[in-house]
Amino acid sequence: MATTMLKGNTVNLEGIQLNVGDVAPIVTVVGKDLSDIQVGGQTGCTQLLVIVPSLDTPVCAAETRRFNEEAAKVENCKITIVSMDLPFATGRFCTTESIENLTIGSDFRKKALANAYGVLIANGALAGVMCRAIFVINPSGMITYKDICAEITEEPNYEAALDACKQASSISC
Repeated sequence: MATTMLKGNTVNLEGIQLNVGDVAPIVTVVGKDLSDIQVGGQTGCTQLLVIVPSLDTPVCAAETRRFNEEAAKVENCKITIVSMDLPFATGRFCTTESIENLTIGSDFRKKALANAYGVLIANGALAGVMCRAIFVINPSGMITYKDICAEITEEPNYEAALDACKQASSISC
């Protein structure tokens, strides 16, 4: 079973543990307008899938703002932030923070992404939400980068994720 840390305490992760070289499962999450958003799989462009516990925390908010800023600099890459937050809350967050360069989705209905990507927190204070993780999926649908952040309360390695995205982005969306 995979693990990560929450303020120094080990937490277990449930779901299928994917690795670099695996095909990224296609799952549906819910958009801020309650529409279906499909992520994963072969889309013909690179996907940067950013998974956060909740946009209502300082670290997740900072991470989303940073990827929103960086999105305009990364060609041929679709960036999607996914949390367990309700779509209404993600909509308010995007309006308040002027998030316009990426897609925001929620996995609150079925936890399909959390289980398919192995990022569902199984125990501890945040049981039932997702850990902090990043997956880069190339245009053919293969995972080319994976980062399950070692400590949920810390921001990811932005440069490594964006570099992996740029490397995988050789085909236009």
